[in-house]
Amino acid sequence: MNKKNKSMVQRRLIPTYIFLIICSLISVFPLYWMIAAATNASLNIARGSIAFGDQLMVNFQHLLNAVQGTLWSSMRNSFLFSTIQTLFTLFACSLAGYGFELYHDKNKDRLFGIILLAMMVPQVATLVPLYKLVSDMNMLNTVWGFILPTIATPFMIMMFRQNSRNFPPDIMEAARIDGLPEWKIFFKMYVPIQKSTYAAAAVITFMTSWNAYLWPKVTMREASAQTMPMFIANITSGYTVDYGMTMLGVLFCSLPTMIIFFVLQKQFAEGITGSVK
Repeated sequence: MNKKNKSMVQRRLIPTYIFLIICSLISVFPLYWMIAAATNASLNIARGSIAFGDQLMVNFQHLLNAVQGTLWSSMRNSFLFSTIQTLFTLFACSLAGYGFELYHDKNKDRLFGIILLAMMVPQVATLVPLYKLVSDMNMLNTVWGFILPTIATPFMIMMFRQNSRNFPPDIMEAARIDGLPEWKIFFKMYVPIQKSTYAAAAVITFMTSWNAYLWPKVTMREASAQTMPMFIANITSGYTVDYGMTMLGVLFCSLPTMIIFFVLQKQFAEGITGSVK
């Protein structure tokens, strides 16, 4: 391609670049506004100020004293619950997806279809029976009551099953002939090959668990067991809302999920791409 044709192509791409820049600015603006609002007084935020202020430490002090000073305990609970749920979900759903794809049985497709039908059932429809079950098992205000109803999700099982199609069955047959146990085939051969799938599933599961509100609100009734979304809801439930403190709390609530996504974004894209092939 000569210089003239190359310059013409570049000129044609200018509107595309302008459009993408505008879309990027629109997408990033809410994040910027959240950070800027966390440094402003409530009155300035109500007036629509989008510039950075000097009230960050004041808002932080108010946040520490809000809701009986449960900020750090809420952060700890959310991180603990989300981490444990992510680990259990990765193990259970990857094992299920591995079995559905690589083990042959005439009834497995029927069972998988039933599991997919569960995706159509709204959460509120199962809320009462799940609460009754967790209450009867004395798991209210515990980590197990939080994670057990959502460890194995149809979407995660489907995602791992789709990605399991990239696992060469010939390798598994050769390992069996060599006498390798099934659990070693899974942990030493399947898991390393599916690293990107595990990363994508970890990001989705952690973000879903961290942002969960309805189920923790029902089961975590004690202040010592509340999570960050519940903490944010509690600081906005008064007669007057301190917008600066609230936006700083939202920023605290958003940071862990943003960090995890940025760290694993490459593997996340690879895992999602593999699941839709």
